[in-house]
Amino acid sequence: MLDANILKQLDAYLGYIKQPITLHLAADDSAKGQELSNLANTLAQRSALISVENWENDRRPAMAISAQGDKAPRVVFAGVPMGHEFTSLILALLQAGGHPSKASEQVQQQIKGLEGDLNFEIYISLSCQNCPDLVQALNLMARLNPRVSATMIDGALFQQEVDQRQVMAVPAVFLNGELFVQGRTELEEILAKLDTAGAERAAAELSEREPYEVMVVGGGPAGAAAAIYAARKGIRTALVAERFGGQVQETMGIENLISVPYTEGPKLVSAMEQHVKDYEVDIITHQRAAAMSSADGYHSIELESGATLKARSVILATGARWRELNVPGEQEYRGKGVAYCPHCDGPLFKGKRVAVVGGGNSGIEAAIDLAGIVKEVTVLEFSDTLRADQVLQDKANSMGNIRIIKMAQTTEVEGDGQRVTAINYIDRNSGDSHRIELEGIFVQIGLIPNTEWLKQSELALTQHGEIQIDAKGATNIAGVFGAGDATNVPYKQIVISMGAGATAALSAFDHLIRTPAPVTKAAEAAVA
Repeated sequence: MLDANILKQLDAYLGYIKQPITLHLAADDSAKGQELSNLANTLAQRSALISVENWENDRRPAMAISAQGDKAPRVVFAGVPMGHEFTSLILALLQAGGHPSKASEQVQQQIKGLEGDLNFEIYISLSCQNCPDLVQALNLMARLNPRVSATMIDGALFQQEVDQRQVMAVPAVFLNGELFVQGRTELEEILAKLDTAGAERAAAELSEREPYEVMVVGGGPAGAAAAIYAARKGIRTALVAERFGGQVQETMGIENLISVPYTEGPKLVSAMEQHVKDYEVDIITHQRAAAMSSADGYHSIELESGATLKARSVILATGARWRELNVPGEQEYRGKGVAYCPHCDGPLFKGKRVAVVGGGNSGIEAAIDLAGIVKEVTVLEFSDTLRADQVLQDKANSMGNIRIIKMAQTTEVEGDGQRVTAINYIDRNSGDSHRIELEGIFVQIGLIPNTEWLKQSELALTQHGEIQIDAKGATNIAGVFGAGDATNVPYKQIVISMGAGATAALSAFDHLIRTPAPVTKAAEAAVA
């Protein structure tokens, strides 16, 4: 189950455990039950501080973790926490064993101050790259606050439960039996929903900060590169983002980043974030930009939280998101059969019929991945040719359960009020309408820039909403620059975004050294 290399790493981690841990095992006779039992016993065999005892639990197979002094276990894994969730298991063991969390003292105190009984259930898939962060956040909350419990549930293993609760996208979190959040969510966002007073205090603190020389808006490849290049110039730099990574976080395999033959999105995001942290960059995450204005030599970024930050120069690197179909039924059944991440949500459709809308690289890659899980995949492509690389087309054509329909214009998503039941399209050659009965639809038709918040500003945008920049990344507003997928750069690639971020930062530095700094109120008072 665990190879020699993983066991070696495991031994190193288990060495950090300082106090006894009990694994409460609720196994069954299934293959997964045996797998979980073997995992629990392996852990116990490799640490004298870990013991295993039988446990009565409604969900089987399941394993709970309790620390010395716990009245009852509060961290539960319903299923076998392998794949992306193996890290969640290791962290839960370390925290129960007395190893400190890396969360800030402020965040830990906020967790400990939460009131009321909070029972979290997190539905995940083991192939989901976004799920572990959420599982780990809720596990930490359960570890620090005795009134919080967190149960990870493998949706592919507990399919009947998933169907009953209408879970068709992961991660999906239920709080005390009611849907709480769905999709990628980080610890600070959860706390903001639970502790509104804390969010208001944080917004007030941000607004009191002195203006920056460079403020980067966005935490993807372009934003990270811009922040690093700006900080290396020794100028006061901030990076503001809802979260690090952007679309890269949801990218499974990356094979075209020069000098890196292969990596995965989350690994690259982690490396980018650490690289930024190596410099004196004021990183402000879990904040979404809402508006931009300019006055008195400063550019102001208003955040949705109510805070306002100022800087002498701004680099806009807000990236892009999945483009939507914009047809009837899509929004109604989003998360109820309409999905945008095949790696995350694909396992929930095991043995079912699905469609992939889009014939580019992402669409055909999605079809290939899904074909190994689902019963049947139908690819709907708007044009008369596929845009995917030939090697991907050949692979898709070689698989017996992938059907490709070209010249297909998607017109409607149908459902029964609870979930998707069909997709309708028009044959663009004949004009005939067609209906395909299915259970899932994966939309893969490209990206749309995250620039809606800039439409009320004086910033020049293209007809597609992209930020217009020149060869140096400059916009039509002096001191404001753009980089990455949010701009009119023709090719949306990680390596291109990184280069664009560097260009924008160097241009911002050039602007700063050629532009007199505004006279601050403090300086005016000193002269007076």
